[in-house]
Amino acid sequence: MRHVHIHVTGIVQGVGMRPFVYREAMAHGICGWVLNAGDGVHIEAHAPADALDAFVAALSEHAPTAARVEHVEVVDLVANGWDAADEQGFRIVASQDQTAHTTLVSPDIATCDDCLRELFDPADRRYHYPFINCTNCGPRFTIIRSLPYDRAATSMDCFPMCPKCAAEYADPLDRRFHAQPDACFDCGPHITWREAVNGDACGNSSATPAVGTTREASDAIIERCVELLASGGIVAIKGLGGFHLSCDAANEQAVAELRRRKRRSNKPLAVMVRSLADAGRLCYIDDAERDLLAGSIRPIVLLRRRAVCGNDGDSSDALVLAPSVARDLPELGVMLPYTPLQHLLLAAAASHGMHALVMTSGNLSEEPIETDDDLAWERLVAAGIADALLGNDRAILSRYDDSVVRVVNVAVMPVRRARGYAPQPLPLPALDRAPSCVLACGPQQKATIALTREGTNGEATCFVSQHIGDVENGGTFDAWNAARTRLEDLFDLAPAALACDVHPSYLSGQWAREQARKCNLPLVEVQHHHAHIASVMAEAIAAGQLTTDARVLGIAFDGTGAGTDGTIWGGEFLVASLGGFERAAHLRTWALPGGAASVRDARRNAFALLSELGLLEHPGAARLLDSLDEQTRSVTATMIERGINSPRTSSMGRLFDAAAAILGICDKATYEGEPAIELEAAAWRALDNEIAHFPDDNAGHFASGPSWLNGPHVLDQKALFEALLGGTEAGAPADRLALDFHVAIARSSARIAREICAHEGIDTVALSGGVFMNRLLLQLLTRKLKDAGLTVLVPHTVPVNDGCIAYGQAAVARARLAQIASQ
Repeated sequence: MRHVHIHVTGIVQGVGMRPFVYREAMAHGICGWVLNAGDGVHIEAHAPADALDAFVAALSEHAPTAARVEHVEVVDLVANGWDAADEQGFRIVASQDQTAHTTLVSPDIATCDDCLRELFDPADRRYHYPFINCTNCGPRFTIIRSLPYDRAATSMDCFPMCPKCAAEYADPLDRRFHAQPDACFDCGPHITWREAVNGDACGNSSATPAVGTTREASDAIIERCVELLASGGIVAIKGLGGFHLSCDAANEQAVAELRRRKRRSNKPLAVMVRSLADAGRLCYIDDAERDLLAGSIRPIVLLRRRAVCGNDGDSSDALVLAPSVARDLPELGVMLPYTPLQHLLLAAAASHGMHALVMTSGNLSEEPIETDDDLAWERLVAAGIADALLGNDRAILSRYDDSVVRVVNVAVMPVRRARGYAPQPLPLPALDRAPSCVLACGPQQKATIALTREGTNGEATCFVSQHIGDVENGGTFDAWNAARTRLEDLFDLAPAALACDVHPSYLSGQWAREQARKCNLPLVEVQHHHAHIASVMAEAIAAGQLTTDARVLGIAFDGTGAGTDGTIWGGEFLVASLGGFERAAHLRTWALPGGAASVRDARRNAFALLSELGLLEHPGAARLLDSLDEQTRSVTATMIERGINSPRTSSMGRLFDAAAAILGICDKATYEGEPAIELEAAAWRALDNEIAHFPDDNAGHFASGPSWLNGPHVLDQKALFEALLGGTEAGAPADRLALDFHVAIARSSARIAREICAHEGIDTVALSGGVFMNRLLLQLLTRKLKDAGLTVLVPHTVPVNDGCIAYGQAAVARARLAQIASQ
């Protein structure tokens, strides 16, 4: 017989580990107990050696789907350290909180198959209950107030369980044993309904809602909601981490009205469909995408569309979407229901002939998503954005948008890391003498924050917050602060150092500098593009793909980032280590008249670029010049000549914008990156969406891409734009020229990378930056780099866009401070 103590760490709270351990113990004849503590699951076990070995193996091999077992430690106990009472069976011990703040918390989990069967079973007591859940599914992080994860520490504490739910909750053999959100119609949360009368909410936030206290009342609310959607209405619907704004995705008038009210004119909208079959009627889906759509996280997945607006020649069963859902973009954001209410809504919608609903964030554009019912009524319904509000009386304690992911080259790449992923900790390289906790304050756009924690075993982790948004106003900065304090309080993390972007005007950076001064803490300012590359390196080092002292060539292509020379960077080739970098090459700079004004109006940017290159007189520039009135041309030229509010930029993002404007594909950006996104869409049209037809060395009208100027430092784009203008003058199709432009950029970037790597003795290239959201460019460049014998790294745990910056800042700050401490 052996007496052992077992410590299981990882994502093991709120995922059904204790009942799972109990059942495995009973099956293997194990005596002892299991305890859910803050630092993981603790087990003391007494059994024959072979039974104990099988039991320990089962803890990892058969763990619940939502669990993530990272380590199982088994320590033999001394003979006199065993309580004889524990030889009489196996029991579950109540949670303790001595180490509560060191635990890892499960994110919210999509409704499991067992609960889904019960939800639609008329014989089940939870039939049509919009909050059905068990230990294998349901809300987690969005309802947690403090740790350890017990009902009293969640927003379920105000819902005392009825006798039936309490009996399930107390039975270790029941699927709902210690399922903290466990409830039913008799004792749990209920949906609510408030509707603007005759389109007028009268600003009345105290309007009495209808409440779904019974199945009949709840079903009636859902039916009314679906009727309103079917008639072209817009409804604010409460989800796990905030509200969605929803309408019938096939109704062009409804979608256009939603865009008008939300002030989101062109940015694509995500849709929710009931099943994989319906998703397949909209898009092509591979195995990895299918797993993402139907898994326990259920993010929005960017899928390749079968056809634009339903005109699919190869499928008579294709679903028709309103044209303005995603315009003519080649990808569509699709998700499946992940809450019981969403399953009920999609089922009811199908009975009304609706097979896809728009589900977009419940907010005014650029503001935080709404989470509170009364505030949502004020800001979404009374403000005239939605016609009704489908809420509930269970409070959301953490604001979480839907995550967005895509599959590129058979690998999952996050686009927005939020619900279902955050705040699962990410690994960091093990470093001697790193500070106990670094708070990385992130960028201005697509902001996240990051907090590091050093483990006792030499390992380090990084808690990266959910996507917060663009920290450019008070409301979003308040959300940034709330996310920061939430992580600090929940995990008991006290920053010993701060990291921020070098940009002097970012609100998060200003806060970091003031906080460092006030608290006398070290502050590490990290250049934006180095943070991009460091995020890729940190992930690769933690995965064993690189050593901690490795050097890589980082290609950082994005729209905006403060450089160290006073210019705006964004087309950068950096020879980088984790702690530092050298700028090996960059695009030739040009003036950006009006700064942000040229970002919004790509024509001004293109005018300035052609002026820099001496190409304004080229006949191919005529269309661009004709699109600008004489006064705009004159003022823009004067600003450039005199250097008035015209910062210089080396941005690859702005280069793509300029190409889009010159080709007449997109003149103005109504959302971030729109011209470049439309340029990629045009290139895909030329390619007929067939990856197998990727061009290799044939750049069409482009004899060459950018070439070296002034030695090995500056990349001149004049030849590239001469070719672009020449093709335009010759009447070549804009779509084909867009494809040629992508090929030329990929080919020349790969050539430059080969030269730098050969000179520096480097064999690994890391790609990061928002421009690599461009699937076509990423695939073309990756292929050419690999053909050159180079290893290519792209991020897979954080986004390639600015959503990775906080993680990269944390990695750089730890490396620099550890180096200083060791000197």
